[in-house]
Amino acid sequence: MPFTITEKILGAHSSTGEIRAGEFANCRVDLVLGNDVTTPAALKEFKKIGAKSVFDKEKIVIVPDHFTPNKDIKSAEQARAVRLFAREQGLVHYFEVGRMGIEHVLLPDQGLIAPGDLIIGADSHTCTYGALGAFATGVGSTDMACAMATGEVWLRVPETLKFIYFGKRRPWVSGKDLILRTIAHIGVDGALYKAMEFTGEAVADLQMSDRFTMANMAIEAGAKNGIFEPDEKTLEYLKGRLKREFEIVRSDPDASYADIFEFDVGTIEPQVAFPHLPENSKPISEVGNIPIDQAVIGSCTNGRLEDLRIAAKVLQGKKVHPDVRLIVIPGTQEIYAKALQEGIIMVFIEAGAAVSTPTCGPCLGGHMGILAEGERAISTTNRNFVGRMGHPKSEVYLANPAIAAASAVLGRIGSPEELGVQP
Repeated sequence: MPFTITEKILGAHSSTGEIRAGEFANCRVDLVLGNDVTTPAALKEFKKIGAKSVFDKEKIVIVPDHFTPNKDIKSAEQARAVRLFAREQGLVHYFEVGRMGIEHVLLPDQGLIAPGDLIIGADSHTCTYGALGAFATGVGSTDMACAMATGEVWLRVPETLKFIYFGKRRPWVSGKDLILRTIAHIGVDGALYKAMEFTGEAVADLQMSDRFTMANMAIEAGAKNGIFEPDEKTLEYLKGRLKREFEIVRSDPDASYADIFEFDVGTIEPQVAFPHLPENSKPISEVGNIPIDQAVIGSCTNGRLEDLRIAAKVLQGKKVHPDVRLIVIPGTQEIYAKALQEGIIMVFIEAGAAVSTPTCGPCLGGHMGILAEGERAISTTNRNFVGRMGHPKSEVYLANPAIAAASAVLGRIGSPEELGVQP
């Protein structure tokens, strides 16, 4: 009987061994994730249900990354609460400031995610880990609390939408552009409570950083999870990181899908998502003259070393426009260190950028780049809702790192081609 990769993973983690889309099941979890915003609420629920200890101290991960380094007294108290819980429970995977990173960049890089895993996280972009062929989804703090206590989560198995990408990508087109174009096509509710399965020859050509970006933004189409079948690039990424056995899971050739979408990537330009939804995406050639006040390169969507290399290539030997603030945020301490070793950080500094320690800060309007009334930013982050990055009357435009870097130099949204930079 044919199954999708999502059905297979959830079935393998259920008591019955086989489950179909639409069925309900309690599933065993391989990892439970929380951060400094969602964990404090989960701790209250954890105590409320009478739990005394976590089900497995090696399978709970807590990363204080949203309002850290702490921006005020409230965030300091929240961070202290999760720090004390981690110590009390003896959690193996608690990542303190200075040794941490943005959670969805950090966990895969630390080798904590394996193909075939079932991961839940009290953060909507937990779906990022689907890039490695895992089922990963965001949950509320109550679900996080129950999973920390029992090692299980209650789920309805999602139907699967299949997205096939073929053809050859155009210059400066990345995974960010493919997912923005996809969301523009199906809408921000186009994959509501469904699995988004990404496949095709153009996907096979993508590097892992692009796949993480696409899986990350599955939630921006309302999806329960985004997922890629593991291939040689996946195994190469895992080499030296993952220290445990795992099983490669793939969809059966005759698996049933709720719908199938096909995209010729040769027709897709670098995309820019206009305020105030990721679905408001336009090709860069149709953007027009839009001056900006700030550019942000980083986040769980585009804070990886490959992203920084692309941005540095555009910024090399250039200066940020005098009316623009450029903020660069490496995804983890390890990425920061490698960027230093490669000379990338110096390119940013010489261009006039501010480089930050890893943090989610500006992405959710926390700190490290809040917008004032009427200000406009281009950002490699994943959401551009009203007030997402600051004042409700500010505007956020989403784009890939090359477009963000070029825009920082131009002082308006634009392309590296306008600067004469070759890919």
